[in-house]
Amino acid sequence: MRWWDLGAVLALEHELFPEDAWSRGMFWSELADARHPAASRTYVVAEAAPAAAAGSAGAAPRLVGYAGFAAVSGTGDVQTIATARDQWGTGLGSRLLTELLRAATAAECHEVLLEVRVDNPRAQRLYQRFGFEPIGVRRGYYQPGNVDALVMRLADPAQSIDADPR
Repeated sequence: MRWWDLGAVLALEHELFPEDAWSRGMFWSELADARHPAASRTYVVAEAAPAAAAGSAGAAPRLVGYAGFAAVSGTGDVQTIATARDQWGTGLGSRLLTELLRAATAAECHEVLLEVRVDNPRAQRLYQRFGFEPIGVRRGYYQPGNVDALVMRLADPAQSIDADPR
């Protein structure tokens, strides 16, 4: 993810997470720690080729997903992951999560944590396929809706990549 992706990222963010969408400043802050030798953040985007249509020659690819990861002192944290609704069920979420787990492995993380809304079983199933296990609940974590977050943990990100849960 680069600064020029932020317009499309924010549009998708607001579509998918209207109540608790990240701001431009939040993404800028994360990207500020993603592109230097001691970076602790990894952010990626997924793009799809434009649909073939009359007059679409030279059209730019469409951003259809993004994901972000932080690594601190051997522990990784999935900061965000999102895919456009028309990409649900295509394996894009698995590919994005795999990229984050590769980043965790490269950062020598011994575990990866994440929070997921308790009312998002689709995302929970994705994480479970990769070996994440529930370890707790954060009450009222997602605001302003006051929705609880399920905290999940993956003990060995390198092993999960090798297992290829797709």
